[in-house]
Amino acid sequence: MPNAFYFIRLIHGSTRKPCPGERLWDAGQLVRGSVVRFLRARNHQGYDIYLLPYAEQCNAGYILIDLDHTTPDVLQLMRANGHEPSVVLQSSPGHLQAWIRVSTTPLEPAVATAIGKQLAHTYGGDLASADWCHLGRLAGFTNHKLQRRTATGYAPWVKIVQAHAVLASAAQDLLHSATPVIAQQSTAAMRDTTYPLARVGNQSTTITTQGAARIYRRWTEHWHIRERFPQPDWSIVDLWLARKLLAMHVSATQVVAILRLGSPNFPRHHGDPEDYLRKKSSGSP
Repeated sequence: MPNAFYFIRLIHGSTRKPCPGERLWDAGQLVRGSVVRFLRARNHQGYDIYLLPYAEQCNAGYILIDLDHTTPDVLQLMRANGHEPSVVLQSSPGHLQAWIRVSTTPLEPAVATAIGKQLAHTYGGDLASADWCHLGRLAGFTNHKLQRRTATGYAPWVKIVQAHAVLASAAQDLLHSATPVIAQQSTAAMRDTTYPLARVGNQSTTITTQGAARIYRRWTEHWHIRERFPQPDWSIVDLWLARKLLAMHVSATQVVAILRLGSPNFPRHHGDPEDYLRKKSSGSP
């Protein structure tokens, strides 16, 4: 999968805790002996090795389809439909991951997620793994997921089934089909954000705890926060949500109310919760 940079993440197979530090390397660095030895050592310690073609806050043009429960002829069907994979991995016996290149330029997250879900629906892929920045496994290392162990207790190797740098021939059709889905999602997101804010005359009533929790939960589900981050830093999620709501023209007062009532276990460890909320509601870290 040709790309300028790759994001590598290490997650322990049993505890699901990430290895400290997040690494961004180019292809030349990834094949260095010292880097391979480092990754092998962490893999031997029980960490699974994951990779994502990196494009900052966008998708690099590659869509991951997690084919855990699908038919034997799925790869043949993908090629027949013009969805030729660039890389297919066997993450464990009977379980595949396919990377499909749909663009040579970075994609907006909403576009990539819409295409990922469409492809997952078409080929029986895992919908929970169809977001724009889901990481796939890196070949050449073992899969420590307990349910993937062999009968003798060994972790299976992640193997390359095929690798061919190719742009899917139906890529343009996939990009065009994502447009109406994104428009529908944007409308629904705006409606979900404003729904709990009832009006009395010309004044908005204070948002309810249930309403704030619902808004917060829907956005964390939309971003797949818990799937992507086993132990989320809610301060960072607060900032992401505040910036998103402000961009949707939700008032700073309403943003404060949503964070105060909807952020998990708020005020947590914050020494000055009010100052914290003022900063977040202005979009500041």
